[in-house]
Amino acid sequence: MIDPAQAGLRESATFDRATIAAIQRAAETGVYDIRGWGAKRAVPHFDDLLLLGASMSRYPLEGYRERCDTDVVLGDRHASNPLHLDIPITIAGMSFGALSAQAKEALGRGATEVGTSTTTGDGGMTPEERGQSKHLVYQYLPSRYGMNPDDLRAADAIEVVLGQGAKPGGGGMLLGQKISERVAGMRTLPAGIDQRSACRHPDWTGPDDLTIKILELREITDWQKPIYVKVGATRTYYDVKLAVAAGADVVVVDGMQGGTAATQEVFIEHVGIPTLAAIPQAVQALDELGLHRKVQLIVSGGIRTGADVAKAMALGADAVAIGTAALIALGDNHPRYADEYAAIGSAPGFYDDFQDGRDPAGITTQDPDLAARLDPVEGGRRVANYLRVLTLEAQTLARACGKAHLRNLEPEDLVALTIEAAAMARVPLAGTSWIPGQGF
Repeated sequence: MIDPAQAGLRESATFDRATIAAIQRAAETGVYDIRGWGAKRAVPHFDDLLLLGASMSRYPLEGYRERCDTDVVLGDRHASNPLHLDIPITIAGMSFGALSAQAKEALGRGATEVGTSTTTGDGGMTPEERGQSKHLVYQYLPSRYGMNPDDLRAADAIEVVLGQGAKPGGGGMLLGQKISERVAGMRTLPAGIDQRSACRHPDWTGPDDLTIKILELREITDWQKPIYVKVGATRTYYDVKLAVAAGADVVVVDGMQGGTAATQEVFIEHVGIPTLAAIPQAVQALDELGLHRKVQLIVSGGIRTGADVAKAMALGADAVAIGTAALIALGDNHPRYADEYAAIGSAPGFYDDFQDGRDPAGITTQDPDLAARLDPVEGGRRVANYLRVLTLEAQTLARACGKAHLRNLEPEDLVALTIEAAAMARVPLAGTSWIPGQGF
């Protein structure tokens, strides 16, 4: 086989090998590509920001002797029982159906071990998840799959989902090979048949209707449970203002790097805005309403490290949520399954066909034999370890900036490495005082 480099062959930047393969696949099949995971294209992200550690003009905290607290209260605007979490890192909504029952249980165990919350996702609440989750957020989605007033009351908070970062404006998918009898029973739909969730709620057409729905949910839960509103990051400034006006206690903003169990690839790569661009818009909206920190902001979409956590909070988030990273902590894309990934045409680090239900790790599947590979206790331990590391990393960086609490991080602690990131995050370009778009 010829070596393209030695032969002096040059790959097209516009029609690279991945693009050529996508065109060939479309020509052969006549259908668009569906996959899981999130956007794979490079967009400005938290790696394009740096924290300014203390030297002379600021004083750092001693990591082994001085505290840096991490607790957060979510939903105290209207709810009589807000969530008190030990760390500001939560588990995002991922459904039973998209994930195995063992995976949902493991996420609950891991979150509980470190004192944070997890979230149900589409399709309803499972006894395994509720039983192992100290703090469980119930997602209320357009599909209404599995919606049960008793489960609403049994949850610790309710998240009204209007959009998702990987597919804002689009509905969810769960293909027939993952629709087991149990999944179908919870969703009151036929087994083995593709299920598509609606892209908008069936009983409202605008913000005024959302206000009515939030009041209904408050009445069902006797005004005890916080009500979140989740939006995919697009017109974030306006969406946050409307969510707050409708009565949200917490706003969740999910950037385009957020993952999904299954949707059209064209959606994942070409709809929405980066997480980095969404946070300042959300904070501006809350500031103008005089409600920043009073209505809490949770940010998700591409959170991987404690540095990402610290930077998101410095930009104004009260907490973050992780999804894809939590699955990787559970064992998704682990090298131990290299041979089995190869057998289904993938490899560790590349596997994104969550929709197929053939996950060798037993996480994104309903196959009972594959799902049985995941030990919920061991999986929960791995997730808890990962959450601890994220927290310790974020604390380390906060102390270096002289902060005694993660929530005290602020935009003044950040600079950007590129003009694009500086403009999106609204922080100075490193080595200057210039924020693009705001003059010199």
